[in-house]
Amino acid sequence: MEQLLEQEPVGTDSSSGISIWGYPAAWLLKMKFSRAFWNYFCVLCFVDFGLSLYFFVFNLYLVDCHFNERAIGLVGGASTFGSLVGTLPAGWFARKFGLQPLQVCSLIAVPLLNVARVAVLWEPAQIALAFLSGLALCIWAVCSLPALARLTTLENRTSAFSIVFSIGIAFGVLGGLVCGALPRLLSAAGYALQDADIKRLVLIGSCGILGMGVFPLLRLRLPPPQLSESQIPEKKDKRNWKINSFLLRYVPLMALWSATLACFTPFANVYLTRDFHISLSQIGFIFSASNVIQLGAILITPAVFRRLGLLNGIVATQVATAVAMGCLAGAHTRGLAVALYLGLSAAQWMSSPGLYNMLMSRVTDEERSSASAMTMFSNSLLQSCATAGAGILFVEFGYPRVLVGIAGLALTTALLFKLLISPTDQRAA
Repeated sequence: MEQLLEQEPVGTDSSSGISIWGYPAAWLLKMKFSRAFWNYFCVLCFVDFGLSLYFFVFNLYLVDCHFNERAIGLVGGASTFGSLVGTLPAGWFARKFGLQPLQVCSLIAVPLLNVARVAVLWEPAQIALAFLSGLALCIWAVCSLPALARLTTLENRTSAFSIVFSIGIAFGVLGGLVCGALPRLLSAAGYALQDADIKRLVLIGSCGILGMGVFPLLRLRLPPPQLSESQIPEKKDKRNWKINSFLLRYVPLMALWSATLACFTPFANVYLTRDFHISLSQIGFIFSASNVIQLGAILITPAVFRRLGLLNGIVATQVATAVAMGCLAGAHTRGLAVALYLGLSAAQWMSSPGLYNMLMSRVTDEERSSASAMTMFSNSLLQSCATAGAGILFVEFGYPRVLVGIAGLALTTALLFKLLISPTDQRAA
């Protein structure tokens, strides 16, 4: 899989020269995505749009309700800690009951819990509800990668992962545009609502959109695993649980990188609002612009990996993230801060398709739920600490000093990837 990613850009078929840009319909036909894949793609559209709206507005809503960065960090950390607690049980339940039933339960529970988080503004209750919401959402996260892998083939999986990442960013753009235009539309319609009321309306609507994903998910029919558990001899099952030397290096580094991003990403909107006094409408359009830039960055990453190699490409994007974060720490004007934030948005997610594609390609279909759960567990462990700790540090030292520290952490992570992950590991896949 990594070889495919290194050899040709996503959206181009090497044998026929068919490009998604020149002949999108022909390219899609060439990829031979199944009807079940497109059904699941529809589910992902509801999930991505609903979650993009909710997570964009929620911290700003808490600011309007007089929560500071310390409280926001604790709430975000509780959500991530809920994901931490749920990851390993989710992997076990996925093997026992199947991927689809767990995802249905998740898409019912998450919107209900998120509505409760909008209504109850007592800090201890917010922390408890965030924990439960993270617990429910982690079920979706653990099951989604193995489900997507099962709905694709080795030949089209790289393109499928890139399409899914890209459509998630595209709905982020749409979410930002909706949030940016909604205050003006409501005002033009004669509704004089306060900022907190507008955000509450967006949050409840996002929960409804997220819940609608249940309906196409109920119609989905996942194909059986490539190798069922009944076909695996008992001795081989024991071998499947042996420690993988690649995962021993990959999982901690992936968790460290996720924690690095979690130090600032939940606070980005709060940072622009508090330090540079940018309104909700402006934040919405800035967020949309950042997602457009992310989309372009994601689409050019295969060319970067092809040019530099997968490992060097990942390291290069991580170094670029560290540089952008360090420059953002020195911003003193609104225009410069926005420009640097957009640059950071372009860099920080470029490595994601390669990282997750690498993980799913290194394990068998039967092991993917467990590998996904292991990665989510490690990510959540460090993310929960990083988000809660960063919120406290932002209050104590301010954004510039903490951003310099985050930049140093990003650079350290890039160097560790370069030292501990060898190109041989990727070629062996």
